[in-house]
Amino acid sequence: MTKEAELDFEGAMERLEGIVRELEHGDVPLEKAIDLFQQGMKLSQLCGSKLEQVERKIEMITSEDGELRKKPFGARLEGDGDESF
Repeated sequence: MTKEAELDFEGAMERLEGIVRELEHGDVPLEKAIDLFQQGMKLSQLCGSKLEQVERKIEMITSEDGELRKKPFGARLEGDGDESF
C-alpha cells in the first residue's frame, strides 16, 4: 500500500473503495481479510482527518450591515429562519 501520508483524500477514498469491494467479494483468505480491514480502518481515519482539516479551512463570507465578515463554515445565518443547517 502507498504510504498513507502521501495519499490525498481522493486517493485514500479510491483505495478504501477497492478494499471494500475486495472484502465484499467474499473469497479473501482470513489473514488477508484482516490485513485489508486494518488498512481500511487506517484509510478511513485518514479520510476523516482530511475532511476535518478542510472543514476548518472553509469559511463563508456573509454581508452583515454592509460589511463583509467571515464566519466558520456551517454557521447559521442570522434571520434566515431555516433550522436545517
